Amino acid sequence: MVQGLRRTQPRNRSVPPERRALLCSTGHQLPYLQSNALRSGSPSLIAPATHTFAVAAACRPLLPCTVQRIRLFVRYWLPVLVWMGVIFSASGDSNSAARSSRIIGPLVRWLLPDLSEEAVHAVVLFVRKCGHVAEYAVLALLLWRVVRRPVKPGSAPWRWAEAGLALAVAALYAASDELHQAFVPSRQGSVRDVLLDTSGAALALLCLWAVGRLRKRW
Repeated sequence: MVQGLRRTQPRNRSVPPERRALLCSTGHQLPYLQSNALRSGSPSLIAPATHTFAVAAACRPLLPCTVQRIRLFVRYWLPVLVWMGVIFSASGDSNSAARSSRIIGPLVRWLLPDLSEEAVHAVVLFVRKCGHVAEYAVLALLLWRVVRRPVKPGSAPWRWAEAGLALAVAALYAASDELHQAFVPSRQGSVRDVLLDTSGAALALLCLWAVGRLRKRW
């Protein structure tokens, strides 16, 4: 009878070397050892399994983690940096009021030949200010996307703290852009433009919140 019990008692099977190497690279050795321990009735394998899992986590290659970071940078941060570069280049001498008027002014005169010079100048100024609003509206949306990136779309409610952080960064960049224009001979920094840029960023975030409410995403 003792021999019968010995025959029916399950044996403690060790993990094959190739299985151990595979599990060390994937980090899934803990469930494998725990399931073997439960089937064999030997709880002594469960405690060493936790240490093995820690070793397995340390054995993971660094390449996938590096690739994942690069993918996150390219997907979220690179558009922000590129758009900041576009705004910075637009604040140079090539896009000053005198140079942009050479393009917008003739176009306005061609479309509306009866307008006076004062009206044409007002239209040119209005178009330039709309450009300010549009630039920082896009920047605020890209920054909000970076702040919210760990959360899947529609899986979390709207957070005003995230929108406030994106707005603050956009306002700081607007201030730095106007400071840069103060050192350009054909440009001049303006506090009103900083407020206008910040208003464009805030308007974009409010529109985003309103669209999300209509679509019941938050």
